[in-house]
Amino acid sequence: MTTTPTATAHRTTAVAARATELSKVYGQGETQVVALDRVSVDFRQGEFTAIMGPSGSGKSTLMHCVAGLDSFSSGSVRIGETELGTLKDKQLTQLRRDKIGFIFQAFNLLPTLTAAENITLPMDIAGRKPDPEWLKTVIDMVGLSDRLSHRPAQLSGGQQQRVAVARALASRPEIMFGDEPTGNLDSRSGAEVLGFLRNSVRELGQTVVMVTHDPSAASYADRVIFLADGRIVDEMLSPTADGVLDRMKEFDSKGRTS
Repeated sequence: MTTTPTATAHRTTAVAARATELSKVYGQGETQVVALDRVSVDFRQGEFTAIMGPSGSGKSTLMHCVAGLDSFSSGSVRIGETELGTLKDKQLTQLRRDKIGFIFQAFNLLPTLTAAENITLPMDIAGRKPDPEWLKTVIDMVGLSDRLSHRPAQLSGGQQQRVAVARALASRPEIMFGDEPTGNLDSRSGAEVLGFLRNSVRELGQTVVMVTHDPSAASYADRVIFLADGRIVDEMLSPTADGVLDRMKEFDSKGRTS
């Protein structure tokens, strides 16, 4: 695996989420598809990790299983000290609500609510009051102070995704997952959102795990893990867009010659 001299120190941080020998299999017999093949990986606290790989490599499946959005066939997943495989549906729903933040390619905002109401909606549903000081910090960081009374239709795509980022951060989750969070944005708006995610790690101590196909997006992360055929095949610390692009080109060339 690709590493740097800082890798040893890099691994001493506490773990926010851990997958161990994680497998996900669809179908049976001749139609069986192995989406994840005994994957073991740690996502460390206060770190921004990007997951990359060719189409069909298992990157979104890995994120969905670790985030408790999808079941897995074997192995284990922990969020902090909680083993997901032992939880019933209601407990899993509560864990996702209380400890995990999500940002998706689609903004998933309710059109009838203002930006402020969309941001606090998950906590409102849970019957919890947001921490006013933390909420102000998050809103200021994503630059939404003058847009809180606007409904989604009155906001640009980039502004809507900022609302989604603020919503994910508002409950101060233990870990935040993003599935192609800049996929629907132009390059400028995407760079803004990635900057907010980067700052949430650097300034707020947030843990972020993001699936992306974009080498430029991956360069905002502290670490990139690469999947191919349902397995982790490489890791890059302190990634650059060019370095990630070169690594992805290697996957493409291997795919054509295999």
